[in-house]
Amino acid sequence: MSRALLVVDVQRDFCEGGSLAVTGGAAVAAGISAYVSSTSGRYAAVVASRDWHSAGSDNGGHFGDPPDYVDTWPAHCVSGSPGAEYHDALDVGLITGHVRKGVGVPAYSMFEGADDTGAILPTLLADQGISDVDVVGIASDYCCLATARDALLAGYRVRVLTDLQAGVAPGSTAAAYDELARLGAVVTTSGEVA
Repeated sequence: MSRALLVVDVQRDFCEGGSLAVTGGAAVAAGISAYVSSTSGRYAAVVASRDWHSAGSDNGGHFGDPPDYVDTWPAHCVSGSPGAEYHDALDVGLITGHVRKGVGVPAYSMFEGADDTGAILPTLLADQGISDVDVVGIASDYCCLATARDALLAGYRVRVLTDLQAGVAPGSTAAAYDELARLGAVVTTSGEVA
C-alpha cells in the first residue's frame, strides 16, 4: 500500500479575505502544514491543486456577473493573480507535486488538472504506485467532494480528513460527507488515522 495526500485548492481566494472565501480556510492551510510536518514518511506523495482560471474570460461560464453561487461564481483564482497563489500558511516545501485545473473551463476535481508538463493526476499517482489517497483542503462540499468522488470512481481507497477541510455551508458539507461514505470513502479525522 502506498498513500498520497491530495491537498485541494488551498488558495488565497478561497480563504478569509479572498474573492470566494470559505470560513476556516486559513486554519485549514495551517493545519495541513502542521499535519504533514508531523507525519513525515506517511505519504509517498503530497499533491496539491490550484484553480487556475483564465483572465479576461468567463471560463466556460464558470464566472458570472452577477454569480448565482450554484453554477456561476465571482471571478477567483485567476492565473498569475495573488488570489490564485497558495495561502501563506500552507508550507509549499512539503508538497511534492502540483496540478492546475480550470484553465478556461469549470473544474472542481483535482482529477481534471495537470502539472506543468501536462501530466494528469492519475499519471502522477501511478508513477508513485499510489493505491490509497487522503483528501484535505477547500471546499469540502465542492472541490474536495468532486476530488474524493473521482478518486473512488478511479479505484483508489479514499479517506476524507474532515478536520483538515473547510466547507461552504454546514448542510452541504454534511451531505457531501454522507455521499462519500455511501460511495465507500472512510470519513474520519487526521487524529484518528494510523
